[in-house]
Amino acid sequence: MESKIHAHFLERLLARFLDFNILTVFISLLFFVLTGDFSIDWRSGITWDIFYALYLVVTPVLWSGFIIGKRICKIRLIRTDGNSVQLSNTFFREVIGFHLIGILTLGLSLFISVFMVLFRTDKRAIHDMLGGTYVDKAYPSF
Repeated sequence: MESKIHAHFLERLLARFLDFNILTVFISLLFFVLTGDFSIDWRSGITWDIFYALYLVVTPVLWSGFIIGKRICKIRLIRTDGNSVQLSNTFFREVIGFHLIGILTLGLSLFISVFMVLFRTDKRAIHDMLGGTYVDKAYPSF
């Protein structure tokens, strides 16, 4: 079912914030159980970036456009044609559109994307356009 109600900037930002922090706490607790040391130093390396990017690419495909933060905020990622996202969509959206272009432009593309989500009627950012996706207000049945 396609609702065609686009998620706003604050909903998307809150979902990213929740997602990042929930994963950090979960992995920190797992790290503590395995090593006996409670630290978030593991988050400063490239391993965390690769893990988080992989999570953002794979999870929406397996979970009908949701990741943990989006599920909590009742928003989801879908393709512009209304179908479920595929690995190619999420790869181009997250790895190329968000991370790689964000790094290459020294964050300028992310700044531009904020304004795109704030002022465009379809609420799509640069990474959404590259992935052929948008973030939709969903009403999931838990």
